[in-house]
Amino acid sequence: MSTPTGPASGLPVRMPRPRQPGRHRRPEPVSAPEGAPVLVLAVPGTPSPASRSLAEEVVSIARADLPGLNARIGFAEGEGEEFPGLQEVLSRVAAERPEAGDDLSPAVVVPLLAGPDSSQLRLIRQAVVSSGSGAELTDVLGPHPLLAEAVHVRLSEAGLARADRARLFTVATAADGIILATVGGDEAVQAAGITGMLLSARLAVPVLATAVDTDGAIAATARQLLDSGSRQLALAPCLIGPEVPDGLLAAAAEEAGCAASEPLGSYPAIGKLVLSAYAGKIGLNPNPQQAAPAR
Repeated sequence: MSTPTGPASGLPVRMPRPRQPGRHRRPEPVSAPEGAPVLVLAVPGTPSPASRSLAEEVVSIARADLPGLNARIGFAEGEGEEFPGLQEVLSRVAAERPEAGDDLSPAVVVPLLAGPDSSQLRLIRQAVVSSGSGAELTDVLGPHPLLAEAVHVRLSEAGLARADRARLFTVATAADGIILATVGGDEAVQAAGITGMLLSARLAVPVLATAVDTDGAIAATARQLLDSGSRQLALAPCLIGPEVPDGLLAAAAEEAGCAASEPLGSYPAIGKLVLSAYAGKIGLNPNPQQAAPAR
C-alpha cells in the first residue's frame, strides 16, 4: 500500500535514468538544416496501394532519424494524384522552391532500389532530367551490410535461417544454401554478390546471387549449390519489393524447388539507407555513430 509520501516500504522506486557523461553520452539528434533540399523517394515498378504504403513507411523511418526532413514520394511509372509521377513531383518541388537558385539543388532523388536495376534507373534518370528541376540523383542503396542484415531477418522470419547468429539458435528447416535473388542483369548480380558474401559470413552457409529476370538463371544457381553439397535451399530476395513484377519471385522459388523469404519491404534498415544516401549528397551525417555506405 502506498503512503502519502510514496510507495510502501520494500517496493522498488523507479528513478529517472541519469544522462551518460563524457564520450559515452548519446549524441543529440540532428535536425534537417533549414532550406535543405527536399528528399524525393523514387519508387520503381508499377504503382499500387502496397508500394505506396511501403514508400510511406520508408519515409517515416527516415523522418524519425532526421527531424524536420522534407520528403516526398514520386513513382517512376506513376501519374495522377493517387500515384504522382516522379517528373511531376520534381517539377512541383522546383516551382515551390525558386529561391534554391543555381547553387543549391531543390531536391535529392533517392531510388528505392537495393541494387543497380538498369531499366528502372533509366526511367528515374529520364524523369529527373525531363523535370528540369536541377535535382540530384543518388546511388542505389546497396551493396551494404545493412542489406545483409535485412535479408537475414527475412530468412529467419520465414523459418529458413537461425534468428540470432550470436546465440547460435538452430532451426530445423534452416537452409544450407541460399539463392540471393535480384533483378537488373549482370551489374545487379555483381552488386548483390557483395551483399551475398556478407550474408554468407552471417549464416556460415554458401550464398550465390542471381537474377530472377534472366531465363534459366535460378535453375542454374540451384544446381550449382546442390552440386557443391547443399541439400536444403532457400530463395532470399535482395529486393525491396516494388521493382519486382507480381508472381516473379513465386515462379523463381518454384523453379528452384525451394521455399522463399519475403522481400525486404520497409525493414528499418531501408529507411536508414535512404536517409544515408540523401545525407551524403547534402554533406550531413544524421547519425555520427553510423558507418557510411560501402561502395
